[in-house]
Amino acid sequence: MKAELRALPLEPLGSEAFAPFGEVIEANSATTEYAVNAGTAQRFHDLAHIDTNLAEGRCVLSLFRAMPRTLPFEIRMLERHLLGSQAFVPLDPATRFLVVVAEAIDAQPRAFLARGGQGVNYRRGTWHHPLIALDRQGDFLVIDREGPAPDCEEADLAPGWRIANAELSS
Repeated sequence: MKAELRALPLEPLGSEAFAPFGEVIEANSATTEYAVNAGTAQRFHDLAHIDTNLAEGRCVLSLFRAMPRTLPFEIRMLERHLLGSQAFVPLDPATRFLVVVAEAIDAQPRAFLARGGQGVNYRRGTWHHPLIALDRQGDFLVIDREGPAPDCEEADLAPGWRIANAELSS
């Protein structure tokens, strides 16, 4: 008999709520900002701790093209990277995506709705679900680690969780 999926509520993505898992990447999260390029641009400085140096790792910059997922969506697995952080920033400010994280593989996951202009940086070792784009295809700038040691651990969740819709629960 298949185990019943448990409902997983959505929370708004904010710096304080997401702090145990990493950083929210958005202009509002900057502690330092200043004008650059002769005053024609504003720099929102040091928004995330990119952590890629363990085990001969190096920082790599990639693009992910994510196909949209339909809801309801089942969360049946999580992954983590023990040797480096992993940042996802949508290139289109209209792109929404789901961020599912857990403090431990046997802990209840938390699901956040990332709205336009928000990205995330998963702290090294954070359990998270792979990218879940909503509404439409989306391109994401990804900053993570590459190195000789493999760095992706996956674990199944039994029973799994279910996200019913893309509206906030609270």
